[in-house]
Formats: sequence, structure tokens, C-alpha cells
Amino acid sequence: MYHNYYYPNPYHSNQYTPMYPAQHMQSPYHTTQTPYSYWGTPPAHGSHYPHPMIPLKDYGPAPYVVNIEQATVQNKTFRTALWTGKKFQVTLMSINPGDDIGLEMHPNVDQFIRIEEGQGLVMMGARKDKLDFQKNVSDDFAIIIPAGHWHNLINTGHTPLKLYSIYAPPNHPRGTVHKTKAEAEAAEHY
Repeated sequence: MYHNYYYPNPYHSNQYTPMYPAQHMQSPYHTTQTPYSYWGTPPAHGSHYPHPMIPLKDYGPAPYVVNIEQATVQNKTFRTALWTGKKFQVTLMSINPGDDIGLEMHPNVDQFIRIEEGQGLVMMGARKDKLDFQKNVSDDFAIIIPAGHWHNLINTGHTPLKLYSIYAPPNHPRGTVHKTKAEAEAAEHY
């Protein structure tokens, strides 16, 4: 009797790799009982291996370790601050299809954005009326926005655009949660 044991592939978080690559080899723990695998049956291609849900809240400024891809994909809010310290901040965002972050500029804040799922169009420029830097982005793309540059990111796909953003220094109050874009805009104009 042959058993398939799997472990998450560290280089591709949505794939599983056989623990014993040669399919004809048996596990050294082979028994006649039903095999137990911590990871269970591998999920369908494109889905993530099972993990408990991460409580999404602001963990800063304490030391913190997280599977950032899982937290980002799990997030369903427009913006949730995941970690806020003195020097930088990490926020998670989920942008609905056809929606955008909103044209903005941070005069004293550099920003890093990483796309975990979805596709979009990023636009940047030195002036609000001249966004002459434009690039299509998708999974695994990083966007670096220098302080003082106007920018926007539009979801051009059919599924939510999942991303995380790093602001240096922090740009939002500690513990920020905006369930919708309208809520975020109302908070910024308050």
C-alpha cells in the first residue's frame, strides 16, 4: 500500500510537494492503519493550504511574525492596519473590481505596495493632473512610491485586488480599520 504525504512547498505557498518524491517509495512510518498527515489532502490548484484564520488587528509596536500572504488574502476590508510602529506601518487592503485606492499623495511618506492576488493598473506622477508613470501589475508585483508623488491603483480584474502596503513613517492612526472605501474617505476628510 502506497501513501501520499504532502508538505507545503516553501517556494510556492499554494502548492504541495510529495514528502516522498518517488511515488513507488513508502513512508518510513508505513502502517496498515489509515495514514495521518498534518496537512491532510492537498487542496485544489490555486487554493491555499489550510491554516487557522489570523485575527486581523494592529499588533504594533510589539514584535510580531505573520504569514503576510495569508493575512493579505484573508483580509476583506478596504484597509486594516496590521502593525504600526514609530518608524513604519503595515496595512492590508482589498480593492473591489473596478474600484481604486483613490488618487492621493503623501508629502513626507514613502510607500511600498505588494500585490498578493488580482490585477491592476498603477499610475504615478509628480503632479495630480499628470500621472505619466503607468504600469500593469498583478500577483507578486511590488510598487514603490516616493514621498511627494501622486498615485492611484485601480483594480482592473474581476476579483478583489489583495495587497499590503508599508508606509514609512506611519500614515494612518494605530488600529485603523476601514471596512469600505467610503468609510476611508470619510475618515480622511474628517
